[in-house]
Amino acid sequence: MDLYATSRPVSRPISVLRQAIIGGQYGPGERLSEKKVANELGISRNTLREAFQALAEQGLVERIPNRGVSVVAPGMSDIIDIYRMRRIIQPSVIAGADALHPALSAASSSVEDGEAGITAMDWQAVGTANMNYHIALMTLSDSPRLVHAFRNLMAVLRLVFLRMGQAEQLHQPFVALNSNILVQLRKGNTREATELMESYLDTSEDTLLAAYTRRGFE
Repeated sequence: MDLYATSRPVSRPISVLRQAIIGGQYGPGERLSEKKVANELGISRNTLREAFQALAEQGLVERIPNRGVSVVAPGMSDIIDIYRMRRIIQPSVIAGADALHPALSAASSSVEDGEAGITAMDWQAVGTANMNYHIALMTLSDSPRLVHAFRNLMAVLRLVFLRMGQAEQLHQPFVALNSNILVQLRKGNTREATELMESYLDTSEDTLLAAYTRRGFE
């Protein structure tokens, strides 16, 4: 199950287009022709416009005057803002985690998926597993609204990774870190898990910003 997907049924136009964007069918910065996308997704152009509006509110597409709708191409300021939010939300959720919460089983499955992806050298799968891991941990909050907001945040972060295209370097090192955090949570060591998450976020942000700098992205 793809945990960073929207919770709406995939048959709905918003979910279908969202998945197409997150999955890389439409790349960051790509202009979305109404006629072309509507035909590809098998929906009317009016329905597509409604989907565009919803996804614009989620930060996945943007309407540019005289150019139409394009997939968002996140910049360095977006990365900084995403990690600002993550530092506010994730450590606090982990700090209050219950070692017996069922969310840890879902997180464990995501770690296993990441390890399997490394073995298969399927770096896109590793990236998906890492995203699913963090969303699974967010369900420790028992707050559907918080999980929904975090899922949208992860969707935008997915565009950051897609824009970079360096899947192995950006995803592979973090699978072991995910496992380490999970071990501490299962032991009930929330303080240690929180510190590991804070370090994780620092390393992840620094890695992305450095990669953007090397590519000349602003």
